[in-house]
Amino acid sequence: MPDIILTTLNARYSHASLGLRYLYANLGELQACAVIREFTIALRPLDIAEQLLAENPKIIGLGVYIWNITEATALVSLLKQLAPNVTVIVGGPEVSYEPEQQNIVKTADYLITGAAEVSFRQICEQLLRGQRPLQKITKGEPVPLAQLSSPYQYYTDEDLRTRFIYVEASRGCPFKCEFCLSALDKTAYPFELKRFLEEMETLWQRGLRQFRFVDRTFNLKIQTTIAILDFFLARLDSETFLHFELIPDHLPEALKERITRFPPNSLQFEIGIQSFNPEVQSLISRKQDNDKSAENIRWLRENSTAHLHTDLIFGLPGEDLASFGAGFDRLLALAPHEIQVGILKRLRGTPITRHTESFGMVYNPLPPYNILRTDRADFRTTQQMGRFARYWDMIGNSGRFGQALPLLLGDAPFTRFWALSEWIYAQDQQTHQIALPRLFVMVYQGGQEVLGIARETLETALLEDYSRTGQKGQVPFLKEFRRNAPQERSVIRNQRQLRHT
Repeated sequence: MPDIILTTLNARYSHASLGLRYLYANLGELQACAVIREFTIALRPLDIAEQLLAENPKIIGLGVYIWNITEATALVSLLKQLAPNVTVIVGGPEVSYEPEQQNIVKTADYLITGAAEVSFRQICEQLLRGQRPLQKITKGEPVPLAQLSSPYQYYTDEDLRTRFIYVEASRGCPFKCEFCLSALDKTAYPFELKRFLEEMETLWQRGLRQFRFVDRTFNLKIQTTIAILDFFLARLDSETFLHFELIPDHLPEALKERITRFPPNSLQFEIGIQSFNPEVQSLISRKQDNDKSAENIRWLRENSTAHLHTDLIFGLPGEDLASFGAGFDRLLALAPHEIQVGILKRLRGTPITRHTESFGMVYNPLPPYNILRTDRADFRTTQQMGRFARYWDMIGNSGRFGQALPLLLGDAPFTRFWALSEWIYAQDQQTHQIALPRLFVMVYQGGQEVLGIARETLETALLEDYSRTGQKGQVPFLKEFRRNAPQERSVIRNQRQLRHT
């Protein structure tokens, strides 16, 4: 039986926790009495508690995030009621700030805020010697990255086969965007490049082909970026898939040249625009050259095969519906494959709270702490935007409506899709669990009734789109259905991207 269990509740099984593996890698001699146990938020806290306590641990270390705080709070409460002698240590972004306001912190035995690789080991050593730390809250102090033991060997073969594998070439961020926890970082710190590439080589030799980089600013230091891309260019095969987060206005020629060498379905770039409004950008301390960002996205779309996932945030201080809509239309005109419309969330500790009073910002008191209203967008508008975002993801981002989408958007994309999303919601009063055939029917009906698209024109486009979905059966309005149309071989980790190809 292990003395120490490292655990967290991931959003889905397909995610593998990099943080837990960092903690495990840096336990030193305590590794011999420690294990990693990962669960998902789909499981009942009662069942998770049963599995954890069945191993009779002395210490449970739990990673807490905004997406699992509700379930994690319930889990810790159960653990302390069922096994009060088991020491529960919590840590992670969600509990590193404003701990006095959180029930999970009150219930747990100890809290480590910030970087925990060293502090967690030290507390475990004390506890296993029979000593109780004097303070409930320990401020984790970052150590030089060169002193950290690498986590990558603790991804199992099953992890490599079935799950997203996260890697990082650097930590931190030099920018101060106030909605982001990275605004609290002093700067970005790179891992030693030679050592990092050796770790990537080991993962490659073990068969890993899907690498998801968690670096906040992958293209900050171009020479490092080029070295990493060159590493993968020298090893490219049909299974290679790389995900990076890019600074939108920083794309020098040397980087462009490398990007053009990658074949289709091998690169994905996450590009955060968040807002095209200069006044909003100034308010949130976001330094972004909008014209350069637009130029770079356009270049990537026209000159590379990279899948472009872009982001906008609704509810930022100073942003109204018209301003957001103009930004959406501007971004859409650049033809990224996806535009994720996010609703502002008040992450604990972020400087965005300084605008709360002056811009009338009211947040949901419950996770995920999404904005409910501002002085520029009332509660109904933010609710409508949440529905817009959901339907846009199902229709605009999914890649399933390639022929119909231009008809739906016309020459006023944001305005027209807003009207369509409101019509769809009025039909069923739901934004989830909409069967694909039903969604096609609603697009067909709404496209005519709300957007005035000619029936035959819309029907022809939707027929083509539906024939590519692989759905069995026939949507009522479709006159033909190619049931046995050949299907592309999909890659489990980027199926959605393939629809845009």
